Amino acid sequence: MIYEIRKHKVMLDSDLAELYQVETKYLNRTVKRHIKRFPPDFMFQITAKEWEILKCQIGTSRNWGGTRYLPYVFTEQGIAMLSGLLNSDIAISVNIQIMRAFIQLRHYILNQADANEQIAELRKLLMLYIEKNDKRVNDIIIALNNLLIQPKETKRIGFNVDEQ
Repeated sequence: MIYEIRKHKVMLDSDLAELYQVETKYLNRTVKRHIKRFPPDFMFQITAKEWEILKCQIGTSRNWGGTRYLPYVFTEQGIAMLSGLLNSDIAISVNIQIMRAFIQLRHYILNQADANEQIAELRKLLMLYIEKNDKRVNDIIIALNNLLIQPKETKRIGFNVDEQ
């Protein structure tokens, strides 16, 4: 349920409401009553184009038919801020699980970056090896080509059988 929108990892208001076991309109109403706690890097409303793209990415397995307003999305910080507003046992438990999911996602991304750096380093080493050994391989190919083009004349040793 974590999506990337505008280079932010976010969750939809409807997904959060489902997890917290409240109605989406109740969640959004609570947020609007405390809007000062939700700057744009904590929560924002997605555009119609972003909504269409997101619906295509998610697929048709979900029921999107009844949405009248463009959804709000919450970043990790916004979800943490929600935990102070939705103060039920379910909300607290779900919030802990969501925070752990964001932490796991962050660790995965960091590990992926390390792997990309290692691949880049191996690529550099391979290019250096090819550059260093390319001359040797090229010299061998030239020598083989010279042998094919101009075979050396050899002196005949012995008697010619046809001359007898």
